[in-house]
Formats: sequence, structure tokens, C-alpha cells
Amino acid sequence: MALLKSSKLISSIGTHSSVLGVFPIRASSWWSEVQMGPPDPILGVTEAFKRDTNPKKMNLGVGAYRDDQGKPYVLSCVRKAEALIAAKKLDKEYLPIGGLGEFNKACAVLALGPDNEVLKSGRSITVQTISGTGSLRIGADFLSRFHTSVRDVYLPKPSWGNHTPIFRDAGMQLKAYRYYDPSTCGFDFKGALDDISKIPEKSVIVLHACAHNPTGVDPRAEQWKELSAVIKKRNLLVFFDMAYQGFASGDIDRDAWAVRHFIEQGHNIVLSQSFAKNMGLYGERVGGFTVVCKDAEEAKRVESQLKILIRPIYSNPPMNGARIASAILTTPDLYAEWLVEVKGMAYRIIKMREQLVGNLKKEGS
Repeated sequence: MALLKSSKLISSIGTHSSVLGVFPIRASSWWSEVQMGPPDPILGVTEAFKRDTNPKKMNLGVGAYRDDQGKPYVLSCVRKAEALIAAKKLDKEYLPIGGLGEFNKACAVLALGPDNEVLKSGRSITVQTISGTGSLRIGADFLSRFHTSVRDVYLPKPSWGNHTPIFRDAGMQLKAYRYYDPSTCGFDFKGALDDISKIPEKSVIVLHACAHNPTGVDPRAEQWKELSAVIKKRNLLVFFDMAYQGFASGDIDRDAWAVRHFIEQGHNIVLSQSFAKNMGLYGERVGGFTVVCKDAEEAKRVESQLKILIRPIYSNPPMNGARIASAILTTPDLYAEWLVEVKGMAYRIIKMREQLVGNLKKEGS
């Protein structure tokens, strides 16, 4: 009877809804406390560029290589690598958690050099990551979980804008050391040495291997040697970020010199690599994360924990970009062509910067 009455009531409400008006039941918002976030300071510029209708507009946001018409540029060796891969008609199965094995090996060889003792002894581990950002985040999460005695990470001042949220969101504490001297537009070597000499032992120090972002100012080889000595004396864990190998000077060995020197001097570093710039594989998201360990047994343990970290984040990395990079690094003809192309890109950038400075001076800037 109660059910019949309630049915009549519902029917009555429906009948008179045109007179009384409909009052739909709305769920309260789960997200009323969410505030509008600011646009990304780098990628936000690109979005503004796309909206701008001025024909003379220039995109000074994200650092992506462009041709003389301002269009994205795909390397010839990349196109050839894609053709080789397509001809093999490979499957689309999942990669292992650590990524494409051939890529990981080639990635480490590129960074450390083919004759590096670390590679010969098997005391390092490299996993494929989602470009440089993904590499840094995997590294930061690894530090957060296993480097627990000291949680301080020291960044150069200034540093790439994304470094701060990457390490902060992984639960690390951010500090800074002097790096850039605005009065000379150069490296504040004295200030850096002074600050680094006071960093507490076992802290993490982030170093840009080459093409420091955003200043473009790098230490000279002699300065790197002194930095290495001070950092070793302070017993600091070195985290190298190498996003521009070959793209900075046009010479892959010169750009990796600091990384290799630190290892030679006994630093067991961690290293992030990206192939966005030096191969133009921006959207393919190709990177690597390497940990140099005490011995091969330690490397195996570290690898097992890196896989445990990666699995719940993205399970395993994408294969296409890794296949392209691997093909270029392991096919002699493609590798030789890549060396020429990356040198050409680097030299063109250097020349354009010189022309920009020259023209600014002519205008009295």
C-alpha cells in the first residue's frame, strides 16, 4: 500500500511539473575546492603563440629545433630508421618493464663511452624512460625511497624550471647553490665552489652535464675537475642531467666529458638522458636512467627496485621511439649520418645566436 501511495505521489509530481516547475536532484561537486592552476611557464608560451594571429610572431617558449621556415625538423637518419623498422614488420607487444634492451645498452654506451670500465664490469644499470622528464622523476622517486639518510637535493641557481616540481613532488627537499653570475653572464665558479664546499655530506647535487638550462653557461674542463674534487671530498651523490649530448657543442664526446670524468674519479653517479633534442624525437618521449653502482651484484638489486617503481606508474615504456634511437645508435651508416646531422644542428644554433647578439648590438641593445 505504501509503495502504491509513493507511486501515485511520483505520478502526481510528474503531472504537475509544468505548473510547479522541475527541481532536479544534483549531486554536490567533488571538486569545489580545486582552484584554477597557472599555465606552465614554458608550454604556456607555446599555447599563447598558437593563439596569436600576428604573422611576425616568434615562439620563445619550449626549446625545440626548427628549420628556416620555423617548421619542425625531422632528421634524415630518423626517417631512414623508421623505414628500416617498418620493413621488418615488427609486432606491437609490450616491452619489458625496463624497456628495450638494445636501446638501454646503446644509451649507456653513448653516455659513458664504449670502453668505460663501468660497462665492462657490469656495475651499472640503465632503464628506458619516458624522455628526460620521466627519467628525472624515476630517479627522484628512487632517491626518495632509498636515499633516506639525507633528503636534500641541491640545484644550481637557476636551473630548469621542471627540476623543482619533479624532486619536490617525489618528497625531496630543495636547496640551491650559486651557479650563474649575471654581472659577467658567466659561470660563478668561485661562488659555486664556496657553496658546494658547505653542502652537508650525503646530500644530492644536480649537475647539468652540458648546455646548462636555462643559461647555456657550462664549466670549463679545468673547472669540472675542481668541482669533482670538492664534491667527492664532501661525499655528495651526483645526479647528472644530460638532455643535450651532441646538441650543445656538436661533439658527443665533448658534451659527455664531465659525466665520464666524474666516473673516472670514483663518483658512482646517477644519470638522466633524453633523445628529444639530439635526435629530434620530442613526441616519441625517449630517455634513459642510469645508476652506477659499487659492483654487478648491487646493480642487479638496483635494477629490481627500479622495475618495482616503474610498474605502477606506466608499467612499461613505449617502443617506437626506442626502436628509432636504437637503430640509429647501432647501425653504422645511420650513426655516422646522425653525428653529422647533430653537429649541423648545433653549429647552426651557435651561428644564429652569434648573429642575434651582433644585430642586437647594432641596434644599441
